[in-house]
Amino acid sequence: MTDRRQRPPRRGQGELEAQVLSALCAAEGPATAGWVQERLDGDLAYTTVVTILTRLLAKGAVTRERVGRSFAWTPASDEAGLAARRMRRVLDGEQDREAVLASFVTSLEPDDERLLRDLLTHPDHPGADGDG
Repeated sequence: MTDRRQRPPRRGQGELEAQVLSALCAAEGPATAGWVQERLDGDLAYTTVVTILTRLLAKGAVTRERVGRSFAWTPASDEAGLAARRMRRVLDGEQDREAVLASFVTSLEPDDERLLRDLLTHPDHPGADGDG
């Protein structure tokens, strides 16, 4: 009989980035990769956290500043703005934008559809720009 350790299920695409961004959004200011790793209960290796942060930097989702020999990381916007950025990225990856938007709108709950119509009618509504 062989000792087969059960592996945890693989995370979905983008799930690690979402977890790291969520941890950064919870910070009260710029945070180090070590701080982010601690907030994720040490579930990820330090080097993995740095790799994810570097990828997020390339995507424009975070910024960084040098602090000593390390970096302090900050989300480029609040969680609503980051979600809007993800939605735009998905939309930008599709050829038939009209079909994607039509499908999205028809799948909304009535309250969300009303909210979207209100935001489209009043673009100066707080938070309508997605940058929080």
